[in-house]
Amino acid sequence: MRFGIIGTGTVGRTLAGKLIALGHEVTLGSRTKDNTGALAWAEQAGARGHCGTFADAAAFGEVVINATSGTVSLQALRAAGAEQLAGKVLLDVSNPLVFSPTGELTLDPVNTDSVGEQIQREFPDTRVVKGLNTVNAMVMVDPRRVPGQHNLFIAGEDVEAKAQVTAVLEQFGWPAGSVLDLGGIAAARGMEMLMPFWLRLMGHFGHADFNYSIRTAE
Repeated sequence: MRFGIIGTGTVGRTLAGKLIALGHEVTLGSRTKDNTGALAWAEQAGARGHCGTFADAAAFGEVVINATSGTVSLQALRAAGAEQLAGKVLLDVSNPLVFSPTGELTLDPVNTDSVGEQIQREFPDTRVVKGLNTVNAMVMVDPRRVPGQHNLFIAGEDVEAKAQVTAVLEQFGWPAGSVLDLGGIAAARGMEMLMPFWLRLMGHFGHADFNYSIRTAE
């Protein structure tokens, strides 16, 4: 399968590397074709790894992944082009983290909106699925880093798109049943609001190899 990844940071490169290792093709998209980090990644990735602009990545991918910061995701996806995204599954892994000069964390948007919802509203012909935003990049692609049973969450309006994303997550190593479908894209609000708590936990543990495990009464 062909994947286009919007964003060349740690999350984008980690996902791209895993997808290539699984035998998929990936175009890593940045604002400009001459992004040095993207060029270096593509050179190391081999024949199945490419780089280009946001629009190049969106055009290439059968599935597109938004791995940009949530505060700039709409700008990046506008540059990718609505026509390139129309009809495609878009996995949004972003979080809208805003840090004050003194290091205090807030979210924008928060509570009554989410990045996932904003993307779906602006790109109504795109099949947006929120997911993978509640774990560290390395845990995203290797859930065995956290012992025992633990969970991911997804949200979106398109049932088939969520099933397609879940199938990719199972290729990453997430067991069947570990991905919990929270319903429509409005559930992205709660998923994004987990991040301040997640960062507190990271500070407590001193590392990012942890996750949420949801248990219910029998």
